[in-house]
Amino acid sequence: MIDLHGVSMHYSLGAARIDVLREVSLHIPRGQSLAIAGPSGSGKTSLLLLLAGLERPAAGRIVLDGQPLDALDRDALADLRRDHVGIVFQSFHLVASLTALDNVALPLQIAGQRDAAARARAQLERVGLGARLDHYPAQLSGGEQQRVAIARALVHKPKLLLADEPTGNLDDHTGEGVRKLLLDLNHEIGTTMVLVTHDLDFAARCDRVLRLHDGQLHEWKPVAEQGGGVDVNVAVESQTCQ
Repeated sequence: MIDLHGVSMHYSLGAARIDVLREVSLHIPRGQSLAIAGPSGSGKTSLLLLLAGLERPAAGRIVLDGQPLDALDRDALADLRRDHVGIVFQSFHLVASLTALDNVALPLQIAGQRDAAARARAQLERVGLGARLDHYPAQLSGGEQQRVAIARALVHKPKLLLADEPTGNLDDHTGEGVRKLLLDLNHEIGTTMVLVTHDLDFAARCDRVLRLHDGQLHEWKPVAEQGGGVDVNVAVESQTCQ
């Protein structure tokens, strides 16, 4: 589903250059669930933006579903995201003037789907917001806005889901429901899932976990403690991805 070939990315901060990715190569098969962990500021969100075609690498090539992203113009990239990619941002990016139902229906309406409202309603009910359909973002809690954003990302059953801390604003009970929803989507229809998370329990339930550190991705295995759960202090880091 995704291939990165020698991808590098950097930012300039005054006279300093900050390397986010350094010649990273990575293959993500269709249907795989992949978690990316790493310290804050290590570039995990930047990597998601690259995979979505919202940022361009300084060097290297990204191929998404057979399409080299560097060969697509802005409109073609937007069409690719609309039809095949679901994105959950940390900051939600809900439209303030639209209700929860209309926010979720929006990508379907843009794609010309006649059953947009019905599908949006069903997806909101699945994330536990069936009673909040007519509420605007300002009338919803942070956790509820997060679930609206997740429903919007999933409503068109994307081939690829990119999620930035999808359980970060949720309580334990609601977070478990979202974990199950995303993993069910991955298993039921084969959606490839790439998520950035500090939720190590969620990461451990994915097919593969990588850690981004110092511009490189490393294979990483969160290890469950005897009492249950996952402890970052006993995680095992192995070879750099190629």
